Amino acid sequence: QVQLVESGGGLVQAGGSLRLSCAASGRTFSSYSMGWFRQAPGKEREFVAFISRNGGSTRYADSVKGRFTISRDNAKNTVSLQMNSLKSEDTAVYYCARGVRIGVLTTEKDYDSWAQGTQVTVSS
Repeated sequence: QVQLVESGGGLVQAGGSLRLSCAASGRTFSSYSMGWFRQAPGKEREFVAFISRNGGSTRYADSVKGRFTISRDNAKNTVSLQMNSLKSEDTAVYYCARGVRIGVLTTEKDYDSWAQGTQVTVSS
């Protein structure tokens, strides 16, 4: 079972930037696509971004498109989420997760291992 450990959350003013990172254990990281999700208070967890195994394909939720960038470094077993132009509605707990099937994965059922979550708070 893979372990995913996140870092990089925190408090930022609206319009600012944060970078989240997720480190994976094991030697098969490059065999799996990865994704980021978030859950705001009182809301269901929602898809944020996806990246394919070799990083050649990405997908974003409409709400973050043009502001967030997902990337990965297979040599370091890490996936990152660069978040720019942050808005108060981006406030949530953010989770990275490992994909379990081929294709572009945008729903929770497509992922089997989840990090512990990191809080991102954007003040307006």
